[in-house]
Amino acid sequence: MPIYELGVNSIRAVPTTQFSTAGVQERAGLQRLLRERIDVVAQDTLVIAEEFGYWDDSKRRIDLLAIDKDANLVVIELKRTEDGGHMELQAIRYAAMVSTMTFDQAVAARETYQRENQIDGDPEQAILEFLGWDEANEDDFGQAVRIVLVSADFSKELTTAVIWLNNHDLDIRCVRLKPYQLNGQTLLDVQQVIPLPEAADFMVKVRRKEQDQRKGRDRSAFRSMEQIWQAFEENCPPEEVAAAREIHDWLVPRVKLVFPTRVGFVAYSHGERAGNYMFRVGSKGRVQIWYYCLLRKPPFTDETLRLEFTKRLNQIPGVDLPHENLSGKPAFPLATLVSPEARGLFLEAVDWMLQQMELAEQQGSADG
Repeated sequence: MPIYELGVNSIRAVPTTQFSTAGVQERAGLQRLLRERIDVVAQDTLVIAEEFGYWDDSKRRIDLLAIDKDANLVVIELKRTEDGGHMELQAIRYAAMVSTMTFDQAVAARETYQRENQIDGDPEQAILEFLGWDEANEDDFGQAVRIVLVSADFSKELTTAVIWLNNHDLDIRCVRLKPYQLNGQTLLDVQQVIPLPEAADFMVKVRRKEQDQRKGRDRSAFRSMEQIWQAFEENCPPEEVAAAREIHDWLVPRVKLVFPTRVGFVAYSHGERAGNYMFRVGSKGRVQIWYYCLLRKPPFTDETLRLEFTKRLNQIPGVDLPHENLSGKPAFPLATLVSPEARGLFLEAVDWMLQQMELAEQQGSADG
C-alpha cells in the first residue's frame, strides 16, 4: 500500500523508488545502517557478528548474526532486490551451518564484531546482560535458530515457501523495506509481511506450546535423577547436595513435575492456565530463577508479583537478585541455602509463588 502526503487541498501518493536509484548500497549502505538499528527489522535482538562465515568448507557469509532474549540465534539476510531472489534457501543453509554455535563461539564472534566496529566493553558481559544471565549457560544457548529476511519486496514463490516452512516448525519472518522519495529525501516504510503482526503473537504461543509438548516427550533423553545426583556429588560439597535433595523432596508432592535436565532438576508448577517452569537447581551449585518462562502466563505476567517474589528471595542471607532483571534467568549460589533457616525462607517464597498460581488457576476456571 502506498504512502500518501497529506496537503492542505490534496492527498498525494509519495512516489516509490529503488535502493539502487537512491544510491543505497546493500552492504556498505543498508546493512551498515541496519546493524546500528537492528530493532527496525528484528526487535529484542543483539547483533553478535557481521559477514559471519567461520566455517571450513564454505565461503558463504551471514549478513548479520544476532541473538534474541531467549538465547536463540537469529540469521538476518538482506537484499535490495524487488523479489528477494532465493534468499530463503540461502538463509536456511546459514541457519543449519550456525546451529551448532556454542556460547563461547558467540562471545568470540561478538569480540570480533566489537573490535571491527570500535565498540568498547567486554563482549561476554554484553551478551550476558542482554540475556539477563549471571553466568554462561551452554545448555540454554542456541536451542533454536530464527531467520529474518529483509528485502524491498518478496516474490510469490518466496512467500509461499516461507509460509510452508513456518507451518513445518521453522521460524522465518519477512520484513519489507520499501523506499520512497519525497522532497529529495529517502523515506523507508518498514512492514513485517510474514507472519502478519496481528498473527505473530498467536503463532509464537502455538510454537511454544508445541515445543513444551516435545520437551515433555523428549525428557527421556535427559539424565535420570540417579545421574543428576551423581553430578551433584561430583561438583558440590556434601552440604549443598543435601540442600538440593531436601528441596527436591519438598517439591515432589507440591508441583506437577520435577524433572531432570542435563545440568540439574527443574520445577514445573501444576495447572493448565497458570502452570509454568519455575526454577532450576543446578548440579554445578547454582539456583536459577526462570522469570523468562514465568512472565508468559498469569499471574506472573504481572511484574509486581515477580518483584515481590524477588524481594522474598532477597531476604535469604547471601541472595541479592537485581530488581531490574525480572525477565531473564538470574541466579544465586546453592551454598546460600545450606542452613535450615535459609532453606526455609526459600521454600516459603516458593510456596507463596505456588499459592499465587493456584489463585490464578481458580480465577481462570471461574472466568471460563
